[in-house]
Amino acid sequence: MNKMKCFAIKVYGKVQGVGFRFYTQKTALKLGVKGFVKNERDGSVYIEAKAKADVMEIFVEWAKKGPEWARVDKVSLQDLPMQNFEGFDIR
Repeated sequence: MNKMKCFAIKVYGKVQGVGFRFYTQKTALKLGVKGFVKNERDGSVYIEAKAKADVMEIFVEWAKKGPEWARVDKVSLQDLPMQNFEGFDIR
């Protein structure tokens, strides 16, 4: 069974000013992930994402690398209660 997962994903490193949010949205839409991405004041990027478990695994692996201009130092995951996201937004 491939149940739905909902995570808060925080990405640290050189992840602002390098197209991280744009490519996160592009990757999410391609995979069918719902949620949003936004920059945080501490220089990290915050993502809330909902997808089937196998798709979420691919999405999280992508977030650990990011686009070629980014440098990801650390990614933290936290389970979230199921959200009712429609698409995938940049905030």
